[in-house]
Amino acid sequence: MSSVVPILLLGLGGMLVGGVISLSRQGATRFSIGLVAVLALLSLAGGVLWLIPGES
Repeated sequence: MSSVVPILLLGLGGMLVGGVISLSRQGATRFSIGLVAVLALLSLAGGVLWLIPGES
């Protein structure tokens, strides 16, 4: 199960990055673009940090 979570987080981050690109092309508000961008960065950072080996 633990190897599935980073894949899901990175996939979600990729979809959110695509959403940011789509929102910017459609002329959405800066707030909505910024909100989705922050969520994308959090998801991508979580996926990468999950892959870092730790104490277990």
